[in-house]
Amino acid sequence: MQIEERIHIPVPPSVIDDIWSEVDSWHLWDPDTKQAHLDGPFAVGTKGRIVPSKGMGVAMVVTERTPGRSFTVDGYIPLFRMHFEHTVIPVDDDSEVLHRVWFTGALAFLFGPGVIKQLKTGLPRTLLSLKAYAEKRHQLTQL
Repeated sequence: MQIEERIHIPVPPSVIDDIWSEVDSWHLWDPDTKQAHLDGPFAVGTKGRIVPSKGMGVAMVVTERTPGRSFTVDGYIPLFRMHFEHTVIPVDDDSEVLHRVWFTGALAFLFGPGVIKQLKTGLPRTLLSLKAYAEKRHQLTQL
């Protein structure tokens, strides 16, 4: 069970990666995130917590990090793991951004369909918000 969305953003990939690296500020561009933080650097193995705008907070851990290119965080609840993969691909001087989400664990069959339903509306909205945030940020740095 997996869902993914893509968007073209007319900023260099480094702008996207900088935004992703500021975990405490995810709520500024992700309307589905109320709060997020890591208990250490933005690196593989670092644990933290994410609180969605609707629902309970969950523990998370960075499971993949390639600076300037990608990261994956896993959210945990008992017997259910949510994997959130984020990739930026250079396209000339712009960025192609991909967000992919999938589930594992004994209860994935039970919780997955409901989460997928929310993500089908949430992911496109999140990527549009990231695009607007990145464009504004890039524009300010060009002044």
